[in-house]
Amino acid sequence: MKMKIIADENIPFVGAAFQTLGQLTTVAGRQMTAELVREADILLVRSVTPVNQKLLAGSQIKFVGTATIGTDHIDLDYLTQQGIGFSNAAGSNANSVAEYVIAALVAHAVRQRISLKNKVLGVVGVGNIGRRVVRYAEKLGWHVLQNDPPLARQTGEARFVSLDDLMDADFITLHVPLTFEGQDKTYHLFDAARLHQMKPDSVLINTSRGPVVETQAAKQILESGYLQTMFLDVWENEPEIDLDLLTQIAIGTPHIAGYSLDGKVNGTKMIYDAACHFFQMSPTWEITAVLPPLDESDLVVIPEGKSDEAVLHEIIQQAYSIEQDDANLRKILTLPTTQRNSYFDQSRKNYPIRREFNNYTVHSKISSPSLIEKIKALGFQLNRADY
Repeated sequence: MKMKIIADENIPFVGAAFQTLGQLTTVAGRQMTAELVREADILLVRSVTPVNQKLLAGSQIKFVGTATIGTDHIDLDYLTQQGIGFSNAAGSNANSVAEYVIAALVAHAVRQRISLKNKVLGVVGVGNIGRRVVRYAEKLGWHVLQNDPPLARQTGEARFVSLDDLMDADFITLHVPLTFEGQDKTYHLFDAARLHQMKPDSVLINTSRGPVVETQAAKQILESGYLQTMFLDVWENEPEIDLDLLTQIAIGTPHIAGYSLDGKVNGTKMIYDAACHFFQMSPTWEITAVLPPLDESDLVVIPEGKSDEAVLHEIIQQAYSIEQDDANLRKILTLPTTQRNSYFDQSRKNYPIRREFNNYTVHSKISSPSLIEKIKALGFQLNRADY
């Protein structure tokens, strides 16, 4: 008899992948109930579904997969106690988030008419995503400081600095898991005290988890003018986000930094392969079967008279407009209170197809070798006939 599978309807291509393993039923992630999953063998979720004893007690669930890198919504101890197999999608959307961070920084530089050449970027959390951000930033010629206490203890590498020593950075970007206890607790890691330790007029970027930054403290320090601004993709109490905070920041998006199609499909593939391994089945579904070709993969830019940041922004914007994502979220400010939570969730569910930079080819007569290297460093292809 085929296995029964319950899956979040927002997991891309979950049907194409998992129908090979059993009978699949998809539901909204916030509507997962104990009754619904009781007779299922496999449960597939995203970050909006808490998976714990309350959901799973009395069920016959044998395997849980989350198509996310984070696991703060999963009671891992309970799964272990019950002998339930588990997989997340660590690293699946790392490149998507890294591209989001670079897009935000470049867009901000163009808005403010500043050069990023001599700026310092502090990266808090140097796992799959943070490592990508570091690599991109260094290839772009920026000075990067890295903080990751667990990795520092594990490796003893000199590249890691303390969080205190990272506070003088011009930009700080957060890529940590959400943890509530222990010496590396990240819940409200950036509270009022920590925010005031940041360099005056600096910028905070959060694409990790909303509660890593304390909302009230963030609002107060922005209102005081001590920090220049923030770029926030994640929020406390999603989908009920703080609209006052949204009005105070330069870039706000609805938890979609990792939502490139490439990243989302990678996540599905990772939990599919893990489920096959757990049940000792041979995987038959491949990503190449579902990733559609781009309608328009050629990007054109005229570099004359423009700064490197302006050229990069023009290229990036053609592939991914972070400004449009920001504008779309701000529409929530015009809605009645009763519609706001749904709008936030729908913004994620109906997020338009976004492809990563390596799917695009730039056509431009660029003469600057350093700018050419920057474009290549971000993954874009360059048509060599053009320069």
